[in-house]
Amino acid sequence: MENNFIKCGLAGWSAELCYSSLIARTRDHDKRLMGQTSLYMFPIYGMAAAIGPIRQKLCAHSELLKKSTICRGGIYTGLIFLTEYCTGWLLRKAGRCPWDYSQAKLNVDGLIRLDFAPFWFALGLFFERCTAAS
Repeated sequence: MENNFIKCGLAGWSAELCYSSLIARTRDHDKRLMGQTSLYMFPIYGMAAAIGPIRQKLCAHSELLKKSTICRGGIYTGLIFLTEYCTGWLLRKAGRCPWDYSQAKLNVDGLIRLDFAPFWFALGLFFERCTAAS
């Protein structure tokens, strides 16, 4: 599981850097493609290593979940939102939360953005692939 933790942590970090670079390019017209993230994000993304065991349990108990990528992706999206909210809440209590979505339309307590659901859906399925090999 520790290899999957590292794989998911690095994959999440990389995805966040790519996303923030493209946002900076589009919104700010910054051609340098300067992305940003936080060291706190590595262990948060690393927690996606749990997706492998979760998938095994889901698929062992449900033929529908075994066959339905959409159902599994929806479950992963919900789990990612829950993780993002809980870790954000804890980091905010400590004065260390690296994100604040308060200005976004579809935010919940400034900790999650519901419009990120398609991104989390895709990333959850990517994490499923990352954790399947081990």
